[in-house]
Amino acid sequence: MHDRGQILEWEGRRLVPAGLATLVGVALVIASAFAIGGVSGDGDAALLRSAHEHSSSVTLAAILQAAGFLLLVAPLVVLFKAAAARSPKMRRQLIGVVIAAPLFLSVAAVLNAVATNDAATQFAAGNAKPGITAKAAGEDCQSELKDMGAKEFGEEFGGGSQAAALKQCSATKVADDEASNAVSEASTHGAAVGFGFGGRLGLAVALFYSCLYAMRTGLLTRFWGSLGMALGVAALLLLVQFTMIWFLYFGLLLLGRLPGGRPPAWAAGEAIPWPTPGEKAAESLEATEPPEEPEPPALSNGNGDSPGDGRRKRKQRD
Repeated sequence: MHDRGQILEWEGRRLVPAGLATLVGVALVIASAFAIGGVSGDGDAALLRSAHEHSSSVTLAAILQAAGFLLLVAPLVVLFKAAAARSPKMRRQLIGVVIAAPLFLSVAAVLNAVATNDAATQFAAGNAKPGITAKAAGEDCQSELKDMGAKEFGEEFGGGSQAAALKQCSATKVADDEASNAVSEASTHGAAVGFGFGGRLGLAVALFYSCLYAMRTGLLTRFWGSLGMALGVAALLLLVQFTMIWFLYFGLLLLGRLPGGRPPAWAAGEAIPWPTPGEKAAESLEATEPPEEPEPPALSNGNGDSPGDGRRKRKQRD
């Protein structure tokens, strides 16, 4: 797809559908965060108890998130192919990573919900086993009491007497360890971790590489290209949700709803690189420099000599 007409035709059929898919995908991912908002707690045990009480919310959030990530395949593919059509240097084999990344994140969302509900059920039924004894937990609590001080420790664990706080601390540590073991022993936990890491790594590569070449070919501005690259790297740090900022912008760009419209490279069907800071400075200087004024014509004295020549001749005669 190197012919300009073919590029514009291919993109013309896909820009609007991809833009709509992007905005819906972003909305679904954001909605998933609200759907699971009721699941909260301080510590693994409290989280699993809350997840057991709101298991339907855990499932709904996973479905919304999985569907949202699936829809984000469209904008990533459009951006990658648009940049590849304008730059022969791009490695087109990476299209597989671009497609696989959101698919892996989608699968991870579902597997993680299954693992969470399974662990919550096992924990609530009392089937989870702790890896720490009550004696070891008590020793840890005694150490924390010395580090935190009696007042802060008492406020942290119930606000009662020191003995009651120590008892509550020990029980909490054992329960949290049971909950942690329940999660790690869930049937789909390992697969969820694997797909999640693969998805985050793939998204980092897809965003960084695509935004880099999109910026070089003029499909993205320097700001949004750099931001997309940075957010791609941030996805590796479990900050996938922050990439929705960039996807929201790109969805509006595909739909042509940004105030400045799409960058010129989209309509041209070819690369239109942005000028470098040095080139911008040179253009600014050229625009501000006044034009050179032509020298005034010499006046003739009728003999073909200028007045100045006459004066010089008279001086010579003198």
